[in-house]
Amino acid sequence: MIYDYIIVGGGIVGLATAKAIYDTQGDASILLIEKESRLASHQTDHNSGVIHSGIYYPSASLKSKMCKEGLTSTKNFCSEYKIPFENCGKLIVATNLLEESRLVELYNKSKLSNPNISLINSDLLKSLEPSVNGNLALYSPDTGIVDYRKIAIKIAELAQEKGLVIQLNTAVNRISERSSFVEIGNDHANWQAKKIIVCGGLQADRLARIAGLKIDFRIVPFKGEYFILPSCKNSIIKRLIYPVPDPKLPFLGIHLTRMIDGGITVGPNATISFSREKYSKMAFNLKDISSYLTFPGFWRLSINYRHHILHEMKTSFFKKLYLKDCQKYYPDLKIEDLLPYKPGIRAQLVYRNGLMENDFLFKKTNRMLHVLNAPSPAATSALPIGRIIAENIIN
Repeated sequence: MIYDYIIVGGGIVGLATAKAIYDTQGDASILLIEKESRLASHQTDHNSGVIHSGIYYPSASLKSKMCKEGLTSTKNFCSEYKIPFENCGKLIVATNLLEESRLVELYNKSKLSNPNISLINSDLLKSLEPSVNGNLALYSPDTGIVDYRKIAIKIAELAQEKGLVIQLNTAVNRISERSSFVEIGNDHANWQAKKIIVCGGLQADRLARIAGLKIDFRIVPFKGEYFILPSCKNSIIKRLIYPVPDPKLPFLGIHLTRMIDGGITVGPNATISFSREKYSKMAFNLKDISSYLTFPGFWRLSINYRHHILHEMKTSFFKKLYLKDCQKYYPDLKIEDLLPYKPGIRAQLVYRNGLMENDFLFKKTNRMLHVLNAPSPAATSALPIGRIIAENIIN
């Protein structure tokens, strides 16, 4: 059988793409291939669960556009299919003069595209969040929380009702584009399709290379380590509490996140991971490590951010340093409050020159479309991203 479409990757982006194709071509035949034993088992299931409003992203970026569309479409999808979510809002908190100036600059850049945001002083901040310490805060009332794996599974159910075939426990190690079809396979089986979409996440670079694409990047895995607070502290905050981003650094830093199940997580930091898809602190995969250690872009990146990388590594091994970052805006937090919680691993595209790709990135051939980079807010943006992919692959 030659399918109309094969999708490689069963995370939320791959599933949203299947949904979007069916929304346009209800009679399409689609096969989705996932190497794990369950859908949405990596980045979809190991993120913070935040429905982002897009404050941080440059207004001209695809991330900004997709996030704003995704904010609405995610909430609408949850409402339609009775998936729990909450509009809890987010506070970005400045604790010193430098952060105040950065926060005002962020507000001025974001207010036109985010008309609901506002700056609030320390008195109003204290009335909203008595446990939080800060001089100034930017308030985003539209930010929400949800369980993205529940969204992904519901999308899968809807697509299966329309005919989606899902093949789990199936890794792909061959992709060959022909004039009239694409053949993919492994050591045990082959499949053919008129067109394929590759949503490989942490394996995006490897799948691109085996498909014959010329690429000048590697996926470098960054592990984000979290803690969860004891349940007796579940009411200490009503909103998400975020730090002011440093424009010179690639990641936001440690924050307090309310979860849809009622818990509160603290994190993440951002350390180089020794495995792309194993989550324990001592997980080690020689192939994954070799992939970036032999890549010049990794060393250029490491030199550029050496002080930040060293700090993040220290927070990974010394809990007191992790705690110190948290106490900047939540001073009453104690080390015994930091309980173990599952980490996440971010697939970060790094170019040979050491620069990171911070926007969504796709590459299309005659019969293939590869999602090469889908950083946060990919989960928030999954439904509109799926629509864009479907529009591009169908036409």
